[in-house]
Amino acid sequence: VFDIETIGMDFEKLDEDSQKYLLKNSETDEDKEDIKSKLGLWPLTAQIVAIAMINPDTDKGAVYYQSGEKKEEPFVEEGIEYRSGTESEIIGLFWKAAEMYDRFITFNGRGFDAPFIFMRSAINKITPTKNLMPPRFSSYAHVDLMDQLSFYGATKRSFSLDFYAKSFGIKSPKAEGVNGAEVGKLYKKGEYQKIARYCLGDVVATKKLYEIWRDYINIS
Repeated sequence: VFDIETIGMDFEKLDEDSQKYLLKNSETDEDKEDIKSKLGLWPLTAQIVAIAMINPDTDKGAVYYQSGEKKEEPFVEEGIEYRSGTESEIIGLFWKAAEMYDRFITFNGRGFDAPFIFMRSAINKITPTKNLMPPRFSSYAHVDLMDQLSFYGATKRSFSLDFYAKSFGIKSPKAEGVNGAEVGKLYKKGEYQKIARYCLGDVVATKKLYEIWRDYINIS
């Protein structure tokens, strides 16, 4: 089970042509601010600052995270290894770990996490070790719970991980007062381990949601 956290680049540090390109369809100041707020959603204008993983069979895992200019000492907490590094280093650690597994579980991983990791890997000249984007309608190699719980869109609506968690009595990853929109601010404040733990919270909730899908919904 894995999840990532990302932050957008500083818009003002982009070259003038890139700024113009991103804002070319913006008609109002509100439109411009909306684009700037979404830079963290696109792998060409953002980077990965945390990757969390858990093996659902053992409840052991790791969180690889960025910690600014200075590496933090690795530590283990409740069976989870925390290790800091540059974006290139944490992506490399992810692929090294992924090489040992044949099944990956995510929430919206096909729509966000997997493509993002592939693109940031290419930008950092890192070769992936596994295909995280196998054929969509096979739930063996990649179980994307957003697909599975909406029955590949048949229900006409997908809900957030937070909403699913609350509906199934799972502790929401947002229960600690952090959400994905705040990751950039936390990073600027140097609260790197808070981001790492928030990312892990998403993975724990995804793992528990997977167990519900596995035990009560998946009949294949």
